[in-house]
Amino acid sequence: MAKQFEALSPHLQAFIEAQPMFFVATAAPEGRVNVSPKGLDSLRVLGPTSVAWLNVTGSGNETAAHLLQSPRMTLMFCAFQGPPMILRLYGTARMVQPGDAGWAEAAGLFPPLPGARQVYVLEIGLVQTSCGMAVPLMDVQAERTALNEHNSRKTPAELAAYQQLKNAQSLDGFPTGLPSPARLPTE
Repeated sequence: MAKQFEALSPHLQAFIEAQPMFFVATAAPEGRVNVSPKGLDSLRVLGPTSVAWLNVTGSGNETAAHLLQSPRMTLMFCAFQGPPMILRLYGTARMVQPGDAGWAEAAGLFPPLPGARQVYVLEIGLVQTSCGMAVPLMDVQAERTALNEHNSRKTPAELAAYQQLKNAQSLDGFPTGLPSPARLPTE
């Protein structure tokens, strides 16, 4: 039976922190709905009504494009081990990118990951749990390292060029708001 809450309890925060992955759902007013799996050490609970997650360079950038049009976001966590549960966080999100005020602070919440591209801060409006009895029991063998390896092999200029080629527009042609290479901080 689904239950709804206004904020995360310590029990739900512990559940989130124990999960090896989560799912992000966003949608612009028009076009496709996007759902993406996220892993790595990329999520932090900031408080009972706020979480942040780090996004790294990959093959797309749908979340960024959608948030520029509508700040709605849902995060979903599933218990793949232990007692069954699904946890959804519904709310509004804002994006912080390299070159933005607050980037250093937001990115500093996470270990340095190659290709770090955005931090999303979700202000939670509704927390919902449901049974999760149809979610299979699964064991995590290991984190995949291929994305970090792929991004580590690129120089900053090559990474910026890849982002402009693969991440500057959504599948529906919406701009993602990636900072131009000239706007990025230099190391």
